[in-house]
Formats: sequence, structure tokens, C-alpha cells
Amino acid sequence: MRILLIEDDTLIGDGIKTGLSKKGFSVDWFTDGKQGKAALFTAPYDAVILDLTLPGIDGLDILRDWREQQRAEPVLILTARDALDQRVEGLRLGADDYLCKPFALIEVAARLEALIRRTHGQTQNTLRHGGVMLDPGSLVATLNGETLALKPKEFALLELLLRNAGRVLPRKLIEEKLYNWDDDVTSNAVEVHVHHLRRKLGSHFICTVHGIGYTLGEA
Repeated sequence: MRILLIEDDTLIGDGIKTGLSKKGFSVDWFTDGKQGKAALFTAPYDAVILDLTLPGIDGLDILRDWREQQRAEPVLILTARDALDQRVEGLRLGADDYLCKPFALIEVAARLEALIRRTHGQTQNTLRHGGVMLDPGSLVATLNGETLALKPKEFALLELLLRNAGRVLPRKLIEEKLYNWDDDVTSNAVEVHVHHLRRKLGSHFICTVHGIGYTLGEA
């Protein structure tokens, strides 16, 4: 899942990006609020982490502008522990959740997973399709009860397909979901990941829709 992070504190931002990347998220991090505000319109983000105390532009103004332009991406706001008025105003402007600083990375990840799950209309922590079960929180995937050995991008692709069961995902969208702007992406990266998943899950688990992209096969 691809995350937009707007945080000017380099220590906090680096910690969030590094930690979330280890948990399978693809993170684009901006320290400049205006650049981060514009970034939401350039990539298919699954969620946003927004600090409210940014230099040059207020985080609440960013949030207000996004919602006025009908951007519906779930937003997790970061605030100081004593900034009650900020938190209330953020929620009224359309924020989906908030965290007070300081916070634990495990809670950031858990709240993001909950927001993304809610966005997709899913109520369970685990994703299932036929004999495949995937738990995004613990980074565990199984096939008929047996643990699957998946590389990070294979796991991310499987999660993306499971969260979008019944949809055909264009190849370009898959690429944008799996990789951030810092990644070096080869032209056939998506095809390689699909090939590897088919070898591990069966050739019919992922169907190719020629000229469009990929979708899950029959369970």
C-alpha cells in the first residue's frame, strides 16, 4: 500500500518512513507542506499521514483544500498531545483519525491498516481468497495453512489484489501502488512479480486481462 507522509521533523519522518517500509508500505515523504499537498494529485495513495505544524503552510489548510477538491483519501493527522483544538478541527475538516506525539510506530501502522481496511469496506484484519490467507499486520501469508515464502513486493502485490477482488487492476496502477518515487523500477517489474506469485499460488490464481492488467482468478 502506498502512503503519502508530510512531516517536516526529519527524525520523526525518517523513523516513520523506515519503519513503515519494513512493514511492507511504500512511502513518499515530504518535508515541505506545499510539495506534499500537491503530491496527493500525482499518485494513487492509499492513505496520508499529515503533520499539522508545518512551516509555511498549516496542515489544516492542506486538509481543508483536499476535501474541498473532493479528495477522499483517508488522512491520519499527527498533533502535539496538548493540541485538542487542532485535533477537533482536523476531524471536523475531514480527517479520519489522529495520533498524538510521541507515538509508537506499531500504532501508526495499525491505524493505517484500519483506515485502508475501512476504505475498502473490509471488516476483518485478514484477507482470504480460496486457500490463500494474508495478514497485513503480521506480514504472514499462507496457502492451505502452509506459510508462503514471499518477497516484500510479492506480498504487497498479493495484498493489493486481495483488497481489490473482483476488479481488474491496470498494470500502471499496480506499479504505482508498489513503488515510490525513490525506487528504481524495471520495465517488466510487475510481470516478474506476477510470474513468481503464479509459481507459488498456481497459474490460475492471477488472471491476465490482455491490454488492461490483472485480476484474481476464481477462488
